[in-house]
Amino acid sequence: MLFGQSVFQSVLERLKAEDETAEEAEAPAAHRVAGLGTGFAFDVMEGVSVASQRIGQAYFDNFGQEPIQKEAPPPEPEPVMPDHLARIAPEEIAAELAIAAADSQQMLNEKRRAFAKANHPDGVAEPFRDNANRRMMIANLLIDEAMRRLPHS
Repeated sequence: MLFGQSVFQSVLERLKAEDETAEEAEAPAAHRVAGLGTGFAFDVMEGVSVASQRIGQAYFDNFGQEPIQKEAPPPEPEPVMPDHLARIAPEEIAAELAIAAADSQQMLNEKRRAFAKANHPDGVAEPFRDNANRRMMIANLLIDEAMRRLPHS
């Protein structure tokens, strides 16, 4: 123990003292930004800075000008509901799926994916999502029922 401290504590004290002296030596000038070669305030001509010559001038530079107006985008046309989304009766959806007694589980899964690709609510316009959601629920119920009736091997 050195001077009433453990070796570890004395090493910590010395490192702390070295950091403090290094920080004092490397303290940058207050008007400079670390990493930049020059400061922000610099002389332009004959010892007069730009900022001192044009105080408040930026307002008057733009005072008489009309604001730039962007051309409004053309309005989007109203979405048209596809004909198949109007068919929401279970009989119509069953006819579209064309589920047969001979269909295997793989065929039923393929029919489910194909139906979802054409009818999923995420793929249609907002006003028609309720119909698409209803069609998907009915199709899933019909396919699930057909899968339950498959003979188990």
